[in-house]
Amino acid sequence: MSARPIVPPAGAELRHPATNLFRIFAESAARALGSPWAFLIAFGGIAIWALSGPYFHFSQTWQMLINSVTTSITFLMVFLLQSTQMRDTKALHLKLDELLRAVNEARTGLVGLERLPDERLKELADEFTEIAEQERGTQQEHPPLDAKPSP
Repeated sequence: MSARPIVPPAGAELRHPATNLFRIFAESAARALGSPWAFLIAFGGIAIWALSGPYFHFSQTWQMLINSVTTSITFLMVFLLQSTQMRDTKALHLKLDELLRAVNEARTGLVGLERLPDERLKELADEFTEIAEQERGTQQEHPPLDAKPSP
């Protein structure tokens, strides 16, 4: 079986320029905001805010500043992180689906598993747990040929 290259359809990048721009922005922002530098900058901002408390007499405006800033940042980050997480999850599922399709012994009915109802997923999880327990039992009865005897 030869590997087929994945080629996006012609014009795929141009179909939804706003969506593409958001994807690029979300990935870049998630990468930058997940860095140690971003943490240090945020920590520094909180430290400066806390140290400036006595200067502003711990006023209500001083307290509302940090509350408003952190709430706004958190609200926006939820969307950025959700977007990148959904994209990563979708790519991972596609890779797994391709592996299931390519392996002869695999059950291709498992392709698209993430769209099944929770009850069916639980049934499959129980089935795989049972298979794993059977495999462990078989391995204990028949150790591998290259296993060294215990002293």
